[in-house]
Amino acid sequence: MEDLLKKRIGKNIEVITGITTAFRGDVTEVKDGVLYLRSEDEKAVYVSIDKIAAFYECSDVHQRPGFVG
Repeated sequence: MEDLLKKRIGKNIEVITGITTAFRGDVTEVKDGVLYLRSEDEKAVYVSIDKIAAFYECSDVHQRPGFVG
């Protein structure tokens, strides 16, 4: 898992750690069993790699509510 995450440095991912728990952000570092994320509002998030059940890369497409004309 750590090697897979290291390949995602600089990418925006969502990490699933439980049934209702998920974290999203840009991967800034992966070391010593910890995933370092930077959230959209610039907060640092530290996730224990052994608690990660799944992750996926997020698209950069921002969807806005409303009508498309």
